[in-house]
Amino acid sequence: MEDSEFDEVLDDWFIESLKTYKDLHVYQLEFPTQVIEWTSGKSFHSQKNELLELRLPLKLFADENKGLCAERDFKVVNGGFADGPVSSLRHVPGTRCVVTNDGRSSDLQVWDLGGDYSDVIRRTAIIEGRRPESGMGSKMAARRLSQPSILHGGQSDVVQLTGLASGQTLYQLATDATQPLNSLHFLSDHVFLAACCNGSVYIADSRTSSAAQRLPPPDSSGGFARWWMDAAADDDPSSCRVVRLSSSGQVEVSELRRPGGAGRRAQLDVQTHCCNMDNVRVSWAPMLDDSISVSGFGGGVQIYNTSGWGAELQEARPLFEHRGHVVSHRRDDGVPVNVTAHIWHPERLRTLLSAASDGSVHVWEWVDQSPADAPTPSLKML
Repeated sequence: MEDSEFDEVLDDWFIESLKTYKDLHVYQLEFPTQVIEWTSGKSFHSQKNELLELRLPLKLFADENKGLCAERDFKVVNGGFADGPVSSLRHVPGTRCVVTNDGRSSDLQVWDLGGDYSDVIRRTAIIEGRRPESGMGSKMAARRLSQPSILHGGQSDVVQLTGLASGQTLYQLATDATQPLNSLHFLSDHVFLAACCNGSVYIADSRTSSAAQRLPPPDSSGGFARWWMDAAADDDPSSCRVVRLSSSGQVEVSELRRPGGAGRRAQLDVQTHCCNMDNVRVSWAPMLDDSISVSGFGGGVQIYNTSGWGAELQEARPLFEHRGHVVSHRRDDGVPVNVTAHIWHPERLRTLLSAASDGSVHVWEWVDQSPADAPTPSLKML
């Protein structure tokens, strides 16, 4: 694309963004990141080998007179360095602690984020996994209890719950299957899901030694596919809704209370040839029922409303697409910019944080411009 064409596209998108965004703030990292995580409502954690805790622009949180707010930029709060790459990271709720994995072994690193006493992020402990030389890393999920703990494992047969203070194993998942995992999710203090790359999901309770319940993979019209998952649960874990996304762009939404029932299905409007297996994300909106976000199929983050989907596979168009990463930055080497990660703000209705392969980080609040006769996502009551 010539310079004049790029400038024209950028100008058109900027004018469009005045109507489609309520807020949009940009930050540039030295290196791109695939890991972003909230440590509070106003900050997040992002890194390559470097660990950074950034505070979001205070202007984002100003309800009135935003133009009078002096704090318009991201601010580095704390930082530190890991010995190797950081492939995944989880913040332990209610603490100033995060847990990381390098993506090459099953061992975990525990970090103190610092605070008033220090702005240095320090490693405080190492948790050994059940297969130290796994070569595939560990997925993680954290829970907030009187005894902080971390759920971790790279395959379905090596998932365990470990106490952070004691380092003791509190629970091991009982299953004979050996399937690579794509994610782990707590539904409550004790009930969790282990999602496998083949689309199956194990449902387990750490208070019992009973075998885990298995949710079979969705039917896939495209043959072999890799799957990613997210879960949305209220106070009752049995009411959990699961969304599963395949590498072919198919999505299925199902409920745990009806494991054999027909789910809602759709074929998303994504560029499957741009699918990067390490970057694909699907996430439920924490404050909007029936809304999901998808990234990893190119340079955008797409928002979909699932409420109108049925049991028959249908094509779905995004409710909104954030194209800021690919539009606002032009790489001299001609390599396209791809989104590497995204995450919803835990308390703000339509605010997301996203990162891309050029090192850009965007925090943005989108405006719902769906037609008046279209299904509208309902607000989630907390």
